[in-house]
Amino acid sequence: MVTVFYQLRSIMQNQNFFSNWKSDLPASIVVFFVAIPLCLGIALASGAPLFSGLIAGIVGGIVVGAISGSQIGVSGPAAGLAAIVLLAIGNLGYENFLLAVVLGGVIQLAFGALRFGVIAYYFPSAVIKGMLTGIGLIIILKQIPHFFGWDADPEGDFAFQQMDGENTFSEIWNLRHHIAAGPTLIACIALGILILWNTVLTKKAKIFQLIQGPLVAVVVGILFFNFTKGSSLGIIKDHLVNVPTPTNFDSFIGQFSMPNFGAIVNPAVWITAFTIALVASLETLLCVEATDKLDPQKRVTPTNRELVAQGIGNMVSGLIGGLPITQVIVRSSANIQSGGKTKLSAIFHGFLLVTSVLLIPGLLNMIPLSVLAAILLIVGFKLAKPRLFKEMFQQGWQQFVPFIVTVLAIVFTDLLKGIALGMAVGIVIILYKSYQNSHFLHKEDSDDGSKKVKMTLAEEVTFFNKGAILKELNCLEEGTQLELDVSNTKFLDRDIIEILDNFSTTAKSKNINIKLMSNNDVVMNPENYLDFFYGDQKKRA
Repeated sequence: MVTVFYQLRSIMQNQNFFSNWKSDLPASIVVFFVAIPLCLGIALASGAPLFSGLIAGIVGGIVVGAISGSQIGVSGPAAGLAAIVLLAIGNLGYENFLLAVVLGGVIQLAFGALRFGVIAYYFPSAVIKGMLTGIGLIIILKQIPHFFGWDADPEGDFAFQQMDGENTFSEIWNLRHHIAAGPTLIACIALGILILWNTVLTKKAKIFQLIQGPLVAVVVGILFFNFTKGSSLGIIKDHLVNVPTPTNFDSFIGQFSMPNFGAIVNPAVWITAFTIALVASLETLLCVEATDKLDPQKRVTPTNRELVAQGIGNMVSGLIGGLPITQVIVRSSANIQSGGKTKLSAIFHGFLLVTSVLLIPGLLNMIPLSVLAAILLIVGFKLAKPRLFKEMFQQGWQQFVPFIVTVLAIVFTDLLKGIALGMAVGIVIILYKSYQNSHFLHKEDSDDGSKKVKMTLAEEVTFFNKGAILKELNCLEEGTQLELDVSNTKFLDRDIIEILDNFSTTAKSKNINIKLMSNNDVVMNPENYLDFFYGDQKKRA
């Protein structure tokens, strides 16, 4: 906590910190309204106390926001960890689970010190774009039932298969018999306000840029709830935000929990801690990569520092009874789309969470979930714009296939499985292109009527290219003059050299004459390719 205090003080003393407050403060309010139901929903999906989700949101905003090098990323409890948390709480008990969260934070600190953040740079752009688009579609699909006042399943349940036995599409199909007039009406009004604000009003006057559309939509939603009580348009409690309401200061303090440090020798606690650290770090690094791509200023987040910030955040969260934390793309994208420019928006959203839980929990509990669903529908649409599908298709199948596979896998499984499948497809395509691009073949007729073939090998040729090169050599006709150019080849796998060495025997039987070109020198029919290539490579070294 001392580190966080000094970091906050240095931030406050920075003269440029408040220079973008006109953009950051309205954005933080939007992130706050997005964060409230997600914090509660993820806690519910994780089988944890609802207050633990709010603790994670507060720590993610203030602690991680202060230490992180990301200017527009927002951290909090993550849906991707819900299944792990649910299983861990059931197996370990809540106090032992909190110890695993603290230890997971320590492991993340080690990841940052060991500079594991570089992993983020090895994910293809097509997969990252597919992740953003897939998350956008998931947000839209998951919020449709809430928009129409149906489905009490938590917003944090982002997996295809839901806790109540339904899946993403069956929930949408089921709502046809359960559409509620009140939530649907206010959701449509809220959506209309948001669209009008984004497309018309913000261009008319600066006041509409300072006061954000989501805030107006929420205020209208609260008024609607109060004016329609007891009528046919009234909204029942199940379709309102449900923040824990303490009766006094003691009951508020009683919502915090402490980890059981006596379980530190339990191997199951360490296994859970490592699992949390690994999954949380991977999800954070992916979100950092995606958030940097969305940043209008194209700033680059220091990934190792981000792992350290997340580690400290998880240690603090676990110590006071909160859920594990990661950087979250839903909140981060909402922050960017609402005009957030610096980390002030993330930090201030954390203070808003603290203030609201302490002072106005009753007012928050008047916000209809359908209004928040309307806000998230806009966020989802901006992530999954139809135009992006066309752009990715126009870039060629090498980009489009990993992109669309990632999108579909995320929609029909979950975030991490979708990314893993997209990465697998991307790697297969890389290997296929490597197979294709191992060499260049040029054929021409010589003056004496014989066939002349020039094969130029690529800069790096590995065992992946064995099949392509062997196929070309076996197709050479009898009497061919083969010129093998390795002038630009810096690495030649031993497997390839052995193929060429073996082919020299075959070439004699087919009367194929071989000229070997290396560094502009011509070597006529070397007797042993292994000796020649390894000798040549030693000279280059």
